[in-house]
Amino acid sequence: MLEMLINPKRAERNSWWMFFIGLVYASLSVLLVNWVFSSDAVLAKYSGILVVTFCVMFSIPFVYYTIKLEEKKDSQISGFFRVFKEHSKALASLLFLFIGFVVAFSAWYLILGSGTQNFRAQIETYCMINKPANFNECVEQYGIEGSTKTTAFLTSKEKLFSIFQNNIYVLIFTLVFSLIFGAGGIFILAWNASVIAAAVGIFSKSSLSNLPLGILRYMIHGIPEIGAYFIALLAGGILSVAILKYKVRSEEFWEALQDSLNLVILSVIVLFVAALIEVFITPALF
Repeated sequence: MLEMLINPKRAERNSWWMFFIGLVYASLSVLLVNWVFSSDAVLAKYSGILVVTFCVMFSIPFVYYTIKLEEKKDSQISGFFRVFKEHSKALASLLFLFIGFVVAFSAWYLILGSGTQNFRAQIETYCMINKPANFNECVEQYGIEGSTKTTAFLTSKEKLFSIFQNNIYVLIFTLVFSLIFGAGGIFILAWNASVIAAAVGIFSKSSLSNLPLGILRYMIHGIPEIGAYFIALLAGGILSVAILKYKVRSEEFWEALQDSLNLVILSVIVLFVAALIEVFITPALF
């Protein structure tokens, strides 16, 4: 039933509607995990991963049919800029879906409190990225115990390289996941939404009134970063469908391959710009 809430063609006409779908999917994921697994002594420790898993389950039908629709456009339109213009409608829908995830996860982080297990993995990831020299103190500060990872202090240039390198790995995984299973990359993206939400919750200092400012802080670099991942997801998904649909030597297959490579190159460029914003611009503004 939930997968029938929206379809790709309707989403392209009203991309903003996907924001509310993202709110619903993420909220249901958090509530279901709390209801079903919170009393389980073992699974409760992995609530952060389970929340993302449920969110992915809800999202896969929409993402899968979106990719199929975009591959169909590839076979009907030639020229990179014309193709990208058509793909931009799908990208807008996916971005609004992602923003809905972030807002809902952030709100639930503040409502449920950081001391719960719902965002344990996300808090550890946040501390690993933002406070590597004081990792243990960071995770304990936000209600997580039993972590032992520590790393050295990083300069701005080292942090830029580290962030860009990490984001490239995420990009590769998104591309590979979407290539193997057209909608598979949505897991990586839902995970990133939950990590950003934990960061927003931490920045908001447990106050819902500070939530808009926290979201703004992380969306400045988060939107281009996630946009790059979605471009890679579309690229892998389009190529995945083309491999199954066309013969390798056919003209349609090589057109799809060329468009996919162009999208991957574009995603790397956008990802580097996002890393620059995260290291040099966001800290200056906040």
